[in-house]
Amino acid sequence: MIYSFVKNFSKILPFILFLSGEVCLLSRQDAIAASPPEMILARPLFAPAKKPELTKPDPLDLKQYPPDPLVPSQIPFTPLQRRKFIEALNKLNTEAQAQADAGNLEAAFEIWYRELRVRQSLETLGEIDALGRVGGIAWEKNRKEELAVIHHRLDVIQEAQNGNLTPEILTAFAKAYKQMRSLDDSIQIYQQIRNTARQKNNIKAEKRATNILGELYLAKFDYINAAETYEILLAQAQTEQNAYDEGLYLQKLAEIYTKSSLPENAVKIKERLVNRYFTDQKIELISDLKVAIGDDYATLNQPEKASQNYQEAFTLSWSLQQYGAASLALKKLATLYKNHNQPNYALQIYQKLLKVEQQSYNYYGLMKVYEAIGQIYQEAKQYPPALRAYQQALTLARSLKYEDGEDYFINQIQTINAESQGENPANNPKPKP
Repeated sequence: MIYSFVKNFSKILPFILFLSGEVCLLSRQDAIAASPPEMILARPLFAPAKKPELTKPDPLDLKQYPPDPLVPSQIPFTPLQRRKFIEALNKLNTEAQAQADAGNLEAAFEIWYRELRVRQSLETLGEIDALGRVGGIAWEKNRKEELAVIHHRLDVIQEAQNGNLTPEILTAFAKAYKQMRSLDDSIQIYQQIRNTARQKNNIKAEKRATNILGELYLAKFDYINAAETYEILLAQAQTEQNAYDEGLYLQKLAEIYTKSSLPENAVKIKERLVNRYFTDQKIELISDLKVAIGDDYATLNQPEKASQNYQEAFTLSWSLQQYGAASLALKKLATLYKNHNQPNYALQIYQKLLKVEQQSYNYYGLMKVYEAIGQIYQEAKQYPPALRAYQQALTLARSLKYEDGEDYFINQIQTINAESQGENPANNPKPKP
């Protein structure tokens, strides 16, 4: 059954109500909509975060401190001197961490500052690594002054390189800024890493840097640049015929366009993702995606396309015995019909939904469906079926020991009895909550 559905998927008629075989048109004015527009986005409004500024003398400025006795007088170091020097630095880090664990943060950072001053005698990579480590601790402890000190030292190191940053140095900077949650600095560094990799035609390194850029843009909710980044990665995956990466980047883009309230773009990406899932035979992932596409079309005021996708989601999920997804698709479809003033079709959907909830033994869901049916009949002043629906809901509420539900349905039943007899329901006392 599943594969016959897949085979005929593109032939499903969008507006046939599958419950009764009757044709149900939601609105002719939206019947044939144009394809989703190309992804044209405004430029981002994100301004770079302001770097913390030093408010005190720089504790990492060697000019303000006498020579440290830990630094050997002979430079460059002999192998033995270097080993002992590294051991002494690691000991300082251990002492500082012990002070921090004891809650003595002022003393801890004074020791870390000494370590960082002494590390300036070693190679730049080691210093940057240590700065990132201590900066990460400062961020975790919400130490703004210490973060400013670390930022300043990293800036000094960058300036000293005169723009001649090697890939290794760039990677070290990127790691340090990531530890410090400095997203703007991380983005700037990874842009340089990507550009360098591109100039050297290092496709693997370029792809790795681009992936990290996408994650960083998402971390700062910069959906515009995130979308552009993942579009680049998607195009690359398609060129390489990498099905796994293509599916991954389609998922990312679908999430981005949904979160950024761009349903036109979201539909375009999600439909491509559906095709990808068909190709990869990941049929079980399609139902939820079709519901999401239906939501996008509903937002775009294209109810017939929304109806089509909800129906397809139900058909597939039911065939796969995905009762939760089937229930969700029918709820969405019923709500769509109600919102477009077609209560009779909504009632047919709810009748089908009753069977789904019964099949999955979802008694709370059954109660809510009966409630929805009762509301439709009550609004239409069809009191006998409304009364029967609310009585069914009340029975379920009692079996579930759902007291608030019991009170509500008792009140609705009293209201209907009063209305059917021409009385003013406002004069009837309501049950206690």
